[in-house]
Amino acid sequence: MTGRALTHTKRKPAEPWRQRLIRSLLYGRNVDRAAKARARVGLAILLFAAVYAVLAGRLVMFAVGADSHGARRAASQDAIATARPDIVDRNGEVLATDVKAPSLFGEPRRIIDKDEAIELLTAALPDLDTAEARARLSSRKGFVWLKREISPKQQHDIHKLGIPGIGFLRENKRVYPTGAAVAHLIGLVNIDNQGIAGMEKWLDNNGLADLHRAGFATDRLQKPVELSIDLRVEHALRDELLKAKEKYKAKAASGLVSNVRTGEIVALVSLPDFDPNNPKEAHDPERINRLTTGVFEMGSTFKALTLAMALDSGKANLNTLYDGRGALKFGKFTIHDTHPVGRNITLAEVFTFSSNVGAAKIALAQGVEAHKAFLKKLGQMDRLRTELPESASPIVPKRWGELNTITASFGHGIAVAPLQAVMGINACINGGLLIPPTFLKRSEEEARAIAKKVLRTETSEKMRYLMRLNAEIGTAKKADVKGYYIGGKTGTSEKVVNGRYSKKQVLNSFTAIIPADNPQYQLLVMLDEPKALPETHGFITSGWNAVPTGGKVIARIGPLLGVEPRFDLPPSDRLILAASRTTQ
Repeated sequence: MTGRALTHTKRKPAEPWRQRLIRSLLYGRNVDRAAKARARVGLAILLFAAVYAVLAGRLVMFAVGADSHGARRAASQDAIATARPDIVDRNGEVLATDVKAPSLFGEPRRIIDKDEAIELLTAALPDLDTAEARARLSSRKGFVWLKREISPKQQHDIHKLGIPGIGFLRENKRVYPTGAAVAHLIGLVNIDNQGIAGMEKWLDNNGLADLHRAGFATDRLQKPVELSIDLRVEHALRDELLKAKEKYKAKAASGLVSNVRTGEIVALVSLPDFDPNNPKEAHDPERINRLTTGVFEMGSTFKALTLAMALDSGKANLNTLYDGRGALKFGKFTIHDTHPVGRNITLAEVFTFSSNVGAAKIALAQGVEAHKAFLKKLGQMDRLRTELPESASPIVPKRWGELNTITASFGHGIAVAPLQAVMGINACINGGLLIPPTFLKRSEEEARAIAKKVLRTETSEKMRYLMRLNAEIGTAKKADVKGYYIGGKTGTSEKVVNGRYSKKQVLNSFTAIIPADNPQYQLLVMLDEPKALPETHGFITSGWNAVPTGGKVIARIGPLLGVEPRFDLPPSDRLILAASRTTQ
């Protein structure tokens, strides 16, 4: 009994069935200890291999994705050039668009040898500012720009250097396929693709900058901005102005074409201009937009406003007589005519002979306050606002008396932006509607909705007659292109030099309407300080340079504008004046 009991106590306890099941599943039946140990070692090796694989994968991701990693940091620390919509002309021709360009950045914390990195980079980029690059790479920042908008070849050369902590980021770069053709209108952007002038700045001021800040304008899927400009007309106008500037050795030349029924600006040129692809040129003070930023005494073109005022008041008609027998004396000042007639002249003759004396007496007959009120009504006394941010306020006398009315009647003593004067003359010939100018496409219906009636329709008809008459027998004869039945008015304003008007330094202007009996467009041509030529017989007045230049422009742009030539038309008194309700 005792032996059996001892034997029973040394027997191993029975293995629970769950453990037997797990052991058989892991190792099978009848497996020895050595196999079990090898299985455990294998499992450990697999675990360590998985950990090292994860670490290696992360290192590869950091190495390959350095550019995108830097881009994310750049987004929070430095401005990245964002996308902008295309700008196109009225026919869909691209004036401004975005392209992708690589930019070079550095991550100072990852660069081991900064001196070596700078030495290698300056070899690949000779124009890199070494001192600035050293300062940036020596900072504690995680991301710094080194060079924006590099070429693909430069990117390839730097990439081959294999410098740790140096990478590339593709940014939007603004390009202008037309170069200088529409420079003053389009404007330009800064290195971050933000508008700083012209229509580019207008885009940012009208919601684009807000979209960028909100992150809703990060791609190119933005609707193009359609302008009123016709690139074909722009090229023709610019080409003729370049030729005139060179021929007459003028200091500057400018011009524009306006749709008199909509206020759309179809072409705008101011020379010297600049290439927006080379922003440094834009900082030259001689390259300003003279048509909106500059203000000038417009000379005799202002007589159109003076006569329109008299006709619209009902106090004068085309046959009203004014004393043109001699100079007009006012205190210590004497007003002369360039070509005195020496007799009484009608209101119509004041226009065709461009009489300063006659214009002064017309304005005085209306009265100082009436004259001021009329100019204000036609938008000549206040700053003209358009889409272009660049504009200037007119220079008007602080105290306006009779002498100011005398000089302003023929365009002296008051300086306005040329586009401002164009707006006023448009109202004189389009039926009496003052329509704000625009550089965006606008229909006639939209224009009428915002127009203000400032003149009677009959007054406008008489002004068309006067402008056509001036092209038939007056100072605008050299611009009378056959078939286009133009009307026009010349202006020669002496410039102030050392506090006095100079007869040798003048600003010439010529405004033409096409066609005079049913105006569709107005053309303005301006030449600053043209010189006399043998063919001008020593004269520098508008009729000898600005007017023939205008004629050449009209001959080229007429077909582009869809103005069909008409021949054998009757003179202005039969075609235009007869259509007026009254000649009185």
